[in-house]
Amino acid sequence: MSAGNALLQSIVARLGGDAALTALTPGGIVDRLLPRALLPCIVIGELESRDYSTATEKAEEHFLSLEIWSDAGGRKRAGEIAARVKILLDDAALPLAGLALVNLQLRSSRSRREARTRNFATEMRFRAVTE
Repeated sequence: MSAGNALLQSIVARLGGDAALTALTPGGIVDRLLPRALLPCIVIGELESRDYSTATEKAEEHFLSLEIWSDAGGRKRAGEIAARVKILLDDAALPLAGLALVNLQLRSSRSRREARTRNFATEMRFRAVTE
């Protein structure tokens, strides 16, 4: 298993195990947004992994995006969910099978309204380093 997959598994476990976040997202955590998805939900977006090794340590740098999709609750609901995700993941010490998570940091977030569907989406971008 790659470090990226282990990181995703740990993130999904952390988010899915939080009762407050589960109450805010009846659509759950999914890997793609279906046409008739139950909203609000969290969609696992892009994951890019790069070699980040030094002369003495093997490491990887990961860039991950999570998308929060909301309909009736709009931007406010998406913002509430994003705030909870930040509490759960930013600078979190997540367990990784056979690896160590050096850090996990929220790098940026961006909110937008989708004109076609009238839904709101908040994209959160994280950076993680694993050894």
